[in-house]
Amino acid sequence: MRLLSFHADGGVRLGVETDRGVVDVAAAAPDAPATMQQLIAAGPEVLDRVRQAVGSATDAVPLEQLRLAPAVPDPGKIICVGLNYRKHAAEGGMPVPEQPIYFAKYRNSLAGSGEEVVIPAATRKADYEVELVAVIGRTTRNVSTEDALDHVFGYATGNDLSARELQNRSSQWMYGKAIDGFAPLGPCLVTADDVPDPQALRTRTWVNGDLRQDSNTVDMVFSVAELVSDLSQIMTLEAGDVIFTGTPEGVILGMADQVWLQPGDEVVCEVEGLGRLVTPLVGHEG
Repeated sequence: MRLLSFHADGGVRLGVETDRGVVDVAAAAPDAPATMQQLIAAGPEVLDRVRQAVGSATDAVPLEQLRLAPAVPDPGKIICVGLNYRKHAAEGGMPVPEQPIYFAKYRNSLAGSGEEVVIPAATRKADYEVELVAVIGRTTRNVSTEDALDHVFGYATGNDLSARELQNRSSQWMYGKAIDGFAPLGPCLVTADDVPDPQALRTRTWVNGDLRQDSNTVDMVFSVAELVSDLSQIMTLEAGDVIFTGTPEGVILGMADQVWLQPGDEVVCEVEGLGRLVTPLVGHEG
């Protein structure tokens, strides 16, 4: 099932993308959870009831008529993974990590598909990073790698936008990563039952129609299952927590001729089966 969050009536509503268009969950099932976070936390029985209600709904709106919010608008945690593709490490002249490299973003960085993102005045080196994003489905602590995917609710396309000179001004990456709007997420959240193997998904990025990244999650150093298990050894993962699992090769940082993202550029990121995440970039005011 393809779930999404969209702006309407002064708030953010929950929808399901169907062949007929997007069905408003609140209209189709008034007793269902009203937000993505609530639906994720409610469990599989409630999700099945929503699926049945949406299947019989007659009213739907074309996706292009909606203003999308981040697929998961209010996660408790946004955890990101660095250098998690072998070829990406190689293009940056970095060794393949022996252990996962983690950093955090925060809710200020979230943006929906189609939402304009401001390149701040503090950077001249804005870069893109297409990523498979895993969303936790239930409380997870000390889970094994073998059982970890059972704790994943679904998957989405993410763009870990980065300000490279700010990221690399110290050994801590947060200053160049946790920028307003620099974690676009969407357009939708696809439930895990529709993603048979998260380690076999094509990942691509276009800038103004020019293909820049074209890889596959099979090149990950640490799989989704390994990341979820590893994180759960030191923290409790909760329903709705978001994990950006790393980017493949093809970023601007790894190019000989580095032409950084500029206001007016449009970045499109796609993970196979999860939809295209569109990010128009604009300049700062003042």
